[in-house]
Amino acid sequence: MIKIGKHASDSEIGIDAGVKCFAAFSDGTLIEGMHSFRKHEDALAREQRKLARKKRGSNNWKKQKREIAKLHHTIANVRSDFLHKLSTDISKNHAKVFVEGLHIKNMSASARGTIEEPGMNVEAKSGLNKSILDQGWYEFKRQLDYKLSWSGGILVEVNPRHTSQTCSSCGHRAKENRVFQDIFRCQVCGHEENADVNAAKNILTVGQTGMACQANRISGRQQEPAGNREEVLSVAC
Repeated sequence: MIKIGKHASDSEIGIDAGVKCFAAFSDGTLIEGMHSFRKHEDALAREQRKLARKKRGSNNWKKQKREIAKLHHTIANVRSDFLHKLSTDISKNHAKVFVEGLHIKNMSASARGTIEEPGMNVEAKSGLNKSILDQGWYEFKRQLDYKLSWSGGILVEVNPRHTSQTCSSCGHRAKENRVFQDIFRCQVCGHEENADVNAAKNILTVGQTGMACQANRISGRQQEPAGNREEVLSVAC
């Protein structure tokens, strides 16, 4: 896609996508999940139970089907409105946006496995699948990509490996740093903050380092030795 001019801002930001929190920015901003349509989904479940009790093909059954179709339409509109407003705001205020290159299809694959190798934690994984797909990560990144391109910006996907276990302050990496799902506390330097924000900062670092390496290769210059944080995140030029 062709860029149109130069972006009005020179701001760069890293974004970490989650399930509990839809997105965390490297500047500390937290975007809550799309809980606003959960009430509609609860209503949808009730209406579907009503449908199951009605005689298939009857007038009441057809009427109930129309009610369910209306709720599906409402849920889709709420999700679409959320994603468009958020992606528009980000694309207007940031020239470079670094996001984790998640493989949504793999993440949302069935946990049931096969007859020979049945999956584990089926119930928990099923709930995670629904959250991943409901959050609309793929659509969010798609919108960010074309909106940034229109405004002269760029969307960069980076390898998220170890970004959730690495301290954005000192670079120490260990699974023990993730005290709880939403709390990061470095076992070496004591740095503590929201786990998703910490990951977003690492995503920003990985993205910026990768772009710097690419620029240096193009210009024929040698990259300076990476610091501790970049070494830990395995961002070698």
